[in-house]
Amino acid sequence: MLGLVAPAFAQYAGPAILSRGEAPAAMAEPKVEFTFSVAFTANYTDGLAGVSAPNAEGQLPTESSFGETVTLGVSGAHTWKHTHFGMNYSGGFSHYSQAGYFDTFSQGISMGLSHQFSRHISFVLRESAGMFTQFAPGTVSLNSSVPFDPTQSYIPTTDFYNNRTYYNTTQANATIQKSTRLSFDLGGAYFVNRYRSAALFGANGLGANGDLQYRLSRRTTIGGTYNFIEYTFTHSQGSTYVHSAAFTLSTRLNRWWEISGYGGAARVESNFVQTVPIDPAILAILCPPGLNQPCPLSAGTVISHTVLWAPNFAIRLSRSFHHGVAYASAGESITPGNGLFLTSRAATAMVGYGYSGLRKWSMGLSVQYVSALSFGNVQGAYGEVMGAYSMSRQILNHLSFVSSFSATQYRSATFTGYNRLIYSASVGVAFSPGNIPVRFF
Repeated sequence: MLGLVAPAFAQYAGPAILSRGEAPAAMAEPKVEFTFSVAFTANYTDGLAGVSAPNAEGQLPTESSFGETVTLGVSGAHTWKHTHFGMNYSGGFSHYSQAGYFDTFSQGISMGLSHQFSRHISFVLRESAGMFTQFAPGTVSLNSSVPFDPTQSYIPTTDFYNNRTYYNTTQANATIQKSTRLSFDLGGAYFVNRYRSAALFGANGLGANGDLQYRLSRRTTIGGTYNFIEYTFTHSQGSTYVHSAAFTLSTRLNRWWEISGYGGAARVESNFVQTVPIDPAILAILCPPGLNQPCPLSAGTVISHTVLWAPNFAIRLSRSFHHGVAYASAGESITPGNGLFLTSRAATAMVGYGYSGLRKWSMGLSVQYVSALSFGNVQGAYGEVMGAYSMSRQILNHLSFVSSFSATQYRSATFTGYNRLIYSASVGVAFSPGNIPVRFF
């Protein structure tokens, strides 16, 4: 009877498995049809900063400015007999009246496609791409129209400068459902991050993963997973190899509540070319004090090779509703950094709520905490605390009032110049056809 209730292609129909990047299973139940919107907003942003030298006081120059933004959004999902597709796109042009240098066209798209080839074989493709100057639009939190959890993708979220970032992440997985209880998953991932400024380090990643999952009961699935990824960087002679393994657990407490996570360890091997000061005792031999000219030597080049073990875990608690989801997640993993710092060990925590479409309202709330330790080109601690809110309220047929606010506090105990606050607020109106209110995320 349970098999008849589920869609024809949903042979597993158990709790979502976080290590496979799956969104909470209960989120798949509401049908979110495709819709588009156009929004016009007035903005105020404080703390705008480009890639520039510190001022006379040793601080990063920042600017504040009013501005205007035009945003186009398209989102929705559709299910066929053996295929499911979901997409969320947001693109906009922003003009700053006092700081024209920061005028930008930002856009982001997330897409998820799943297809059941046969009773036992399915395929999932996840794609995230875009460009932005401060925040990746509409791509970093759970969304009812996109069938995966973006926290398990390689989307840049900790960029420090208001500098244009280009990113693309592709992840593909094939699942073999050996029996009602046992399944295997094999996949690969490739990502590219680039920055407009040549002073920042772009990153490339290429990885593979596999897992085994066993369904103990209707509500609980356990298993194990292995993942490998290689990070390489532009403007830097170095790379990082990460091997990680973890045990997994997914439990559906009832129809709406789910807990999913994994825990294990990662082996991180990094090789970087670094410039280090030459010891004074060696300089005394190479450049004796009696020389009548300055010593041409002050630093040397060495190859830094490090191998370390680090925790690798993540957990997510979610509560799905008919038109939204509330969630809390936390974890620790190895990341490629943020263009300023390279390979890093990052601990993250996030809480959020997304509500998309009951009569006249739509809302999104999220708070994220990141604490990272870089052991790549520059060693030290950095992090951020970020909060974001967005809301739309239908005021007339097809016309909505929209507002948003976001703030990010960058923090570093190692580098005081990294500490700064940036925030942005906007209000405006949006147009969306049909009976579904604007999803202004």
